[in-house]
Amino acid sequence: MRVLVVEDERVLADAIATGLRREAMAVDVAYDGAAALEKTGYIDYDVIVLDRDLPKVHGDQVARELVTQRSGSRIIMLTAAGDVDDKVEGLELGADDYLAKPFAFLELVARVRALGRRSAPPLPPVLERAGIRLDPGKRLVARGDREIALTKKEFAVLEELMRAEGAVVSQEDLLDKAWDEHIDPFTNVVRVTMMTLRKKLGEPQVIETVPGVGYRL
Repeated sequence: MRVLVVEDERVLADAIATGLRREAMAVDVAYDGAAALEKTGYIDYDVIVLDRDLPKVHGDQVARELVTQRSGSRIIMLTAAGDVDDKVEGLELGADDYLAKPFAFLELVARVRALGRRSAPPLPPVLERAGIRLDPGKRLVARGDREIALTKKEFAVLEELMRAEGAVVSQEDLLDKAWDEHIDPFTNVVRVTMMTLRKKLGEPQVIETVPGVGYRL
């Protein structure tokens, strides 16, 4: 899941981003509304965690712009004001959910995951291809009767390959979905992750390298 955290309190923004990354999400951060609109102009986020009281461009205007652009991103609005009128106003601006500060981090994670499921196209509860079964909900992978332990990044890469249903997935797409904007586009992290993933999946090999294009399962 690709998430954008928009929060001008840098300590809070970085803490939220760090926590969501530990939940295997790819997270970018913007510290003001203008930076948020710039990032959403070229990155399709599944969920945007949007503080309402932002400098440069107010959070309300950010929400309006995203609605005007018919963005597919789901918005959860954060604010220090938590009365009913504020919640109604936030939802009418285009937010999909609303969370008042201070909040429990586990609740934020649950709400982000719920919005992520709504932003994604419907998928079968368990993905199956080439003799491999992947359960996104339980985060389990098996090949035949053998359960396979994967790291978060290996799981994310395998899930993207399985969702592609036989289409080639480029390195750029894998970096976009499984990592975040701070990853070096010239890194060999995808190749290394693919090597360890293939080793864990075992023989016969099911992940094909398409030279100059990407990978296919």
